[in-house]
Amino acid sequence: MKKIVLATGNRHKVEEITALLEGLPFKVTSIKEYPQVVMPEEDRDTFAGNAAKKAEAVSRATGEIALADDSGLEVEALNGRPGVLSARYAGVNGSDESNNDLLLRELKDVPPENRRANFVCAIALAVPGDQTYIVEESCSGLIASERRGSAGFGYDPLFYFEPAGLTFAEMPSEEKNKISHRGKALRRMRESMEKIFS
Repeated sequence: MKKIVLATGNRHKVEEITALLEGLPFKVTSIKEYPQVVMPEEDRDTFAGNAAKKAEAVSRATGEIALADDSGLEVEALNGRPGVLSARYAGVNGSDESNNDLLLRELKDVPPENRRANFVCAIALAVPGDQTYIVEESCSGLIASERRGSAGFGYDPLFYFEPAGLTFAEMPSEEKNKISHRGKALRRMRESMEKIFS
C-alpha cells in the first residue's frame, strides 16, 4: 500500500484530512513519524505557494508522496488580512485564542454587513518522480462579533456560515467538512488522486 505523508503536525488537520481521504488505497501518516523532517518556512505570498513548498520539502525528505495544505482567512474589511499569515496573525508564538482576540479587536467597530470573509485552502500533492498537483477552494461567510461553539480549531468559532446559521465551531465535523474550504479542496484532490494513481 502506498504511503502519503501529511506535511503537518497539527493534530486537528491530520484528523480532518485523514477522514476525507478514507477509502483510498493509501496509508495516511504525518510528519510526526519522521522526526528528521524540518518543515520549511512558509514565506510564499500565496496559499498555493506555501502548500507546494511544504509538500515538496516533505516528499524530498521522506521519499514518499506528500500532501500539504495551506489555509487561512481573508477578511474584506481588513483588505484580505490575515491571509497567508492567519496562523501567525498575533505573532509567531500566537495561539488560536490570541489570533481570534486580535481579529475581534480589529473588527470591533465594523458593522455586521461589512464583516464578510473567505476561508481559503490550497492543497498540494508532491509525487516523487512526477509533479506537484495543486487545488484551491474557498468558503464564504461572516466574522461573528463573539466566539460561538467549541468544535473545530483556528478561526472556526468566529466564522459564521449564513446558510446554516452557525459558526464552523458549532457544526458537527461531518457537516463542516461538506461545505468547508478544506473539505471542498480535499474532495477535489481526492478525485485527482483517483485519476493520477489509477
